Amino acid sequence: MSGLGEATRSTLDRLAANAQRDWRTPGLSAGLVRDGELVWSSHVGSARLEPEPEPATDDTQYLIGSVTKTFTAVQVMALRDEGKLRLDDPLSRHLPGTAHGTITIRQMLAHASGLQREPVGRIWESLDAPDEERLLRELGQAERVLPPHFAFHYSNLAYALLGQVVERLEGCSWQESVTRRVLQPLGMAHSGLTPDDARRAHGYSVHPHSRVARREPLFELRATAPLGGLWSTVADLARYAAFVADPDPDVLSRDTVDEMCRPLIMTDLEGWSRAYGLGYDLQRAGDRVLAGHGGAMPGYVTGLRVRRKDKVGAVVFANTTAGADPVALATDLVTAVLDAEPTPATPWTPSRPQPALDGVLGSWWSEGEEIVLEVRDGQLWSRLPALPGPLAETRFEADGTGRFRAVEGRERGELLEVTRDEQGAVSRLHFATYALTRAPASFGELAD
Repeated sequence: MSGLGEATRSTLDRLAANAQRDWRTPGLSAGLVRDGELVWSSHVGSARLEPEPEPATDDTQYLIGSVTKTFTAVQVMALRDEGKLRLDDPLSRHLPGTAHGTITIRQMLAHASGLQREPVGRIWESLDAPDEERLLRELGQAERVLPPHFAFHYSNLAYALLGQVVERLEGCSWQESVTRRVLQPLGMAHSGLTPDDARRAHGYSVHPHSRVARREPLFELRATAPLGGLWSTVADLARYAAFVADPDPDVLSRDTVDEMCRPLIMTDLEGWSRAYGLGYDLQRAGDRVLAGHGGAMPGYVTGLRVRRKDKVGAVVFANTTAGADPVALATDLVTAVLDAEPTPATPWTPSRPQPALDGVLGSWWSEGEEIVLEVRDGQLWSRLPALPGPLAETRFEADGTGRFRAVEGRERGELLEVTRDEQGAVSRLHFATYALTRAPASFGELAD
């Protein structure tokens, strides 16, 4: 499925127009990608107000702020996959002699380190970001405000340090690394740390009472660029959204992106609707989980949301300092498309015989509960009829003769072992060491 119906496009246009007016932002740009293609975009208001109002296009550059962190995380994970670091490496392994050296790469990626939010000093007042020497020299003055994994605590400082780890391991600047590893392979030709003055949107602060828009200054982030310094466009960030949905192995494998999009720490302890993985923010929207990130810098806010299962993603930019919620709009855009034009179901096809599963399929019992083993789309699955939803299901892959490894769902990683008698008939199964029998059996009967 590629294009969108006219009714759906009209709905998206309306959502974008309403948001620009409600937010009172000089301009708003948005795009929606489906199955790897930019299938809709909208530009409301002005990318620039002076000398005359100028509309944006799909190639207008916006500062994407903390969405940059996801690019830093991709670089770190690529280095992990190449064996150049481990996620549980302490920071001191890659930045010897630095303060807070016991903090791990994983903790920094997930905002679980407890490290203070910002670099030392009041850089958002002075707009004077540190260079590499100053960043590391002043790190000793930074606080670890919480114990590790105690709670989600967003840390720009942590991502600045991850950028330093990337530079040390790559032997080049963070910008050179992100260009080679991410921007070039994905065809993001108009993205980078240095904007094109003729192509970029101007950033503004809009007074909440007078509604007068004032130009915000550009902020040179120096060594803190890995936390929020990239510029991008609707067309380019849509390409990145397509990558998040369907990873390009030239950048990262699907398994690695899957790992990055698994919740590691909850960000809202009451609602349990938001979490953070390895660089990606995860949000529950109804029955769907969306991955992405938000970003904010003086004069610019950005939202990225991707429903990976359906390969649908949205990007939203606004050239205002405050008052806008691009993550919420990106969520609404994805939801509107999937509600109006759901992803078609994959046609069912009969399975081929699998001799290794002879005698394995059907109803079994463990701990007094039924477990059903069955084939779906050629793969072995189990389900617990007494429990609803995906938490009751497990997918397996063969792992040697008479062994199947749980690779998705309940008890992931555990073994299903098949015991056969001398005639080759299945006599018993064991899953995660628990016995499975054809008829209900008590623990006492199993022990006899």
